[in-house]
Amino acid sequence: MSADGTGVFSRILLKLSGEALKGSKPYGIDPDVVKTVAGDIARVQQAGIELGVVIGGGNIFRGLSDSAQGMDRSSADHIGMLATVMNSLALQDALEKLGVPTRVQSAIPMHQIAEPYIRRRAIRHLEKKRVVIFAAGTGNPFFSTDTAAALRASEINADLIMKATKVDGVYDRDPAKHADARRFETLSYQEVLDRKLAVMDLTAITLCMDNRLPITVFDIHVPGNIYNAARGQKTGTFIRG
Repeated sequence: MSADGTGVFSRILLKLSGEALKGSKPYGIDPDVVKTVAGDIARVQQAGIELGVVIGGGNIFRGLSDSAQGMDRSSADHIGMLATVMNSLALQDALEKLGVPTRVQSAIPMHQIAEPYIRRRAIRHLEKKRVVIFAAGTGNPFFSTDTAAALRASEINADLIMKATKVDGVYDRDPAKHADARRFETLSYQEVLDRKLAVMDLTAITLCMDNRLPITVFDIHVPGNIYNAARGQKTGTFIRG
């Protein structure tokens, strides 16, 4: 249920994994997947819900991946941040083709292709019903895009974080490896921490808990799930205090 009790959230931060954008490809961006995701986001925006987006870069490069072995962690993480900018520009292009006004704000200055991240400007864009895509993580190494999502959601006073993944919620164990894995309908932040569930990293979960920011985790590959989650419908696992 949303903060105003209507079942519809007013302002949402959508966290997309980079891996979700590659579809069935081994790496990179699948244009069909991006188009589908953009269509769902367009429905949310057209419903009058203010929407910010944070995208990971794992479909292109991850600072902790095998491809980064032997590389300085700070350098690897900065390369990963640049990958998120590439994904952000791809999503922006798909959204604008659907007539959705969009702004990309980057935590790393690159004025030729994106606005710098400025909190007040981001909120103003949201109030004007523009979708704001927050790129380049927090701009700092050693922080995940999950943490960036929790940070940006807190800064823009979002009602909810929607984490779109490749599974239909949070399980007590990996459902790909364990047929008897149990999916949770609801969880508290403390249960996530105590059970060490792989929802978000510790920093992100703690930040959400401190700011009483609810999280819903759902399967991005089900058409309409982004819209349904934004409307307050049950689509996966709901996490709150």
